Amino acid sequence: MYGSNDKVSVLFVCMGNICRSPTAEGVFRKHVADAGLSDLIHIDSAGTHAYHSGEPADRRAQSAAERRGFSLSEIRARRVAEDDYTMFEYIVAMDEHNLMQLRERAADDATSDIRLFLEFSDSHETEVPDPYYGGSAGFERVLDLVEDASRGLLEFIRRNNALQ
Repeated sequence: MYGSNDKVSVLFVCMGNICRSPTAEGVFRKHVADAGLSDLIHIDSAGTHAYHSGEPADRRAQSAAERRGFSLSEIRARRVAEDDYTMFEYIVAMDEHNLMQLRERAADDATSDIRLFLEFSDSHETEVPDPYYGGSAGFERVLDLVEDASRGLLEFIRRNNALQ
């Protein structure tokens, strides 16, 4: 776990870490803060590829998030690192392709619980679609799914880690 056994840690992952996973990080961070649990849950995001390392979240993702009261402005893209598999309790993938890559890259000593994000959603969908090549409606759809799954993930963490 990240830093301390007292802190639950969550890493959101998509391919490039500029659309879906930073959106999930920003939305989840606000849900956690609103619940008064920021001191108990560490949140980050990364990509399975290093296409955009060091870059901010996509401007369209930032704009859509901002309209709903979420900030992505401080988030910078990075690639998933080997030690993430032992540093984070939960690694949450946006889609099946990235889930498969995460599981394939995990070393034998990996301790993270690696899952799909929408497992925590009420949606019947299994993947958060990549909005990168589409229009603004795609970023809104991502936010709808991410907000729903964030509520479910927070409840799951509260229940399984006895957080109030």
